[in-house]
Amino acid sequence: MGEGYLSTPLIFLAQVVFGLYALVALLRFLLQLVRADFYNPLSQFIVRITSPALVPLRRIIPPVGGRDTASLVLAWLVLALQLLLIFAIAGQGFQPLTALFLAIPELIGLAIDVFLYSIFILVIISWINPGSYNPAISILEALTYPLMAPARRLLPPIGGLDLSPMLVMIGLVLSKMLLIPPLKALLLGLL
Repeated sequence: MGEGYLSTPLIFLAQVVFGLYALVALLRFLLQLVRADFYNPLSQFIVRITSPALVPLRRIIPPVGGRDTASLVLAWLVLALQLLLIFAIAGQGFQPLTALFLAIPELIGLAIDVFLYSIFILVIISWINPGSYNPAISILEALTYPLMAPARRLLPPIGGLDLSPMLVMIGLVLSKMLLIPPLKALLLGLL
């Protein structure tokens, strides 16, 4: 029951805690990007959770093009801290530059997963309880609209069956498969 016994649960806890906070920070950026309802209870929860870290960060990182880049940088830094902690737990030493570089593909993968799971949740809800209202559903619809609208124009419903979510989900999975590994290899090659 040596070091390995505790390292796996500690890595899991680091991934859960830091991963969830990075997700919330990324959601804050994405919801602002798609102009989701700011007064939605879920949006307000995200604002409350991320504000303590974002207020001081905004003094250093200004918005770019009217977008809250500080929340995107926060998500990136949280993922870098997560990787740094995982490296330390796994006995790989202190590698801040590697953690910062590898956090970039992690952030992109997280963003792809946000869209992928949001679409999947909306599909399941449309089967179980179509037409229902929930604040989370309206946020997910606002978040996925920029991807779903072009897909629905490209592939309109066939016989009442909307296959556009499947098209977008396939595109997202392919994007993740084709983008993340070469990006990681490129970034590791720079180190």
